[in-house]
Amino acid sequence: GWSFLVLDTRVRLRGHYPAACGTQDWPVLWQGDGAGDYASRLLAQTWRDVGGTLDGSVRSGPWPTDLLVWQRWTSPPLAEVVRDINKFSNNVMARELFLALAPSTAPATLDAARQALTQTVQAATRGPDGQTPCTDTAWRIDNGSGLSREARTSASCLAQWMRHLWQSTVMPEWLSSLPINGVDGTTRRWTGAAGRAHIKTGSLDGVAAMAGIVDADSGQRLIVIAFVQAPQAERAHPLFNALLDWALHEPPGPAP
Repeated sequence: GWSFLVLDTRVRLRGHYPAACGTQDWPVLWQGDGAGDYASRLLAQTWRDVGGTLDGSVRSGPWPTDLLVWQRWTSPPLAEVVRDINKFSNNVMARELFLALAPSTAPATLDAARQALTQTVQAATRGPDGQTPCTDTAWRIDNGSGLSREARTSASCLAQWMRHLWQSTVMPEWLSSLPINGVDGTTRRWTGAAGRAHIKTGSLDGVAAMAGIVDADSGQRLIVIAFVQAPQAERAHPLFNALLDWALHEPPGPAP
């Protein structure tokens, strides 16, 4: 194993990194000294790279209404953004996309994004009787990335939400964004239902989870969800693989 320490503005690595792991990239959100820290360092370093010097400081504030936009970037298509997030568990991108869910008439805050997504999920999972498994106690989104002790969901809520996505017009893009077991993404080394399962993983210290779709031998597509909360939850991967293999060969059940 290995770990890293942040000292002042330097990052120091220690431990062992197996050569078999190859080259890896981990997007990291640098907390810095405040909201303008990243912009300040980026601007200063870029200016030095072209031979300039920079004094003063960067201050946050609204863009003056009488000034023209000096630079513009076009985002990749949403399907490509979601694919990058899901295939490689890019938590920084997930948080940014989550903030974009806030109504355009309101500031892109976490509270506004939480309200918008919660309303969408609860409306999509509400049954004919008007009830939803995604109640306020069974569903809570925090920062959009899953890296939170406040976020929660139930298997029933998540299954109903996934069923809604399966029946939606964006199903092909959503399904193709999920890692394929034994093939790519975060489950490329998984053996359960290899090549026959699209699975998204999630983990925190003491928590391991997976959810996705298995293309079963019966010809049915099955929703498979598992949560483990225990001190050694990271050891649950063999259990997850066994569950996926079981679902792969499970006899066909009644249509939902």
